[in-house]
Amino acid sequence: MRFCPLATPFSIRPADSKADRKAFVNLAYRLNADDPNWVPPLKSEVAGLIEPKSNGWFSHAKGQLFLAWQGTRVIGRISAHIDTLALTLPPEQGFGPGVGCWGFLDTEDRETAHALIATAEEWLRGQGMRRALGPITMSIWEEPGLLTSGFDHPPTVMMGHHKPQYREWIESAGYTGVKTLYTYELDITKEFPPICGRIIAAGEKNARIRIRNVDKSKFDEEAEIILAILNDAWSDNWGYVPLTPPEIADVGKKLKPIVFEDLIRIAEVDGEPVAFMITLPDLNEAIAPLKGNLLPFGWAKLLLWLRKPQVRTMRVPLMGVVKRLQSSRMASQLALMMIEYIRRASVANYGASRGEIGWILDDNQGMRSIADILECDINKTYEIYGKDL
Repeated sequence: MRFCPLATPFSIRPADSKADRKAFVNLAYRLNADDPNWVPPLKSEVAGLIEPKSNGWFSHAKGQLFLAWQGTRVIGRISAHIDTLALTLPPEQGFGPGVGCWGFLDTEDRETAHALIATAEEWLRGQGMRRALGPITMSIWEEPGLLTSGFDHPPTVMMGHHKPQYREWIESAGYTGVKTLYTYELDITKEFPPICGRIIAAGEKNARIRIRNVDKSKFDEEAEIILAILNDAWSDNWGYVPLTPPEIADVGKKLKPIVFEDLIRIAEVDGEPVAFMITLPDLNEAIAPLKGNLLPFGWAKLLLWLRKPQVRTMRVPLMGVVKRLQSSRMASQLALMMIEYIRRASVANYGASRGEIGWILDDNQGMRSIADILECDINKTYEIYGKDL
């Protein structure tokens, strides 16, 4: 137990019991209740994320949850965790030997935030870690980074939302930014700039190129194709940690209900799959009114929505082009073709008017160039912070 001798004392204790974990999940709903742009995630999803038996990521990771208590009242939370696969990566890719993480930071005030971060650091040091990155909740594939701009509108599915004051609280705890992530937005009811049309038209005349929908009846086979491209395309990216079979199973289970064949495309060149683009209807638009609960009638509303979602926003969480093509003109051509075909389907079949692409690393010049060609605007910025322990 960590005791904090302030004017109003509080203590920080591991959150190990079932009641503790419930309190860990519930705290965010109270602290963010007055924020109209915070989207309450489904409590069952958050509970599954922190439960090792339910989250395949824990097959190669370990962690500890902490709660800050003021008497019988919970006033803060944080997780400390270590990804053993990330420890094996080259340090220049962000992780590497001796690098642990913390996440799930939510608290009422600056002093509690500092105490929670110090507690997470203490746990990481006890595990032999020499550097901390945060916030990362919990895998890099979940919600990496702290929102630092774009507080005036809700996040899309699988993106985080935080209070503006958290930035000062983290930086005043000795952390400096190590990687910036961007999301871009665009009006998808409008035609793309003429240069895009010319590039796409040239691609359509190229008999070597085929852009196809995924086949949901062959979900596992299609997922394997996309994963192979992803592993090749992203392997040199900052923070990239390969997905393991248990994680792939989890991702498939979560995403299958919101996979629509005309929103996920695979690009083939000479019959070989070389690129993909995944687009998801913004599930946050459907779950926001549920206030985190599927009962008593939330599940029925969600199932009805999933039959034929009508949404304002589509999110592109993942795109990839195999490494051997990344410096070629064809890479941009394939990307623009997939984006255009999905844009058309999003507007015609789902009533969407807005697209969001990201997150995109600040040094991913290829994707940032495509965003510039499309005349997208940065709508949210996230920062991953680091500190030597």
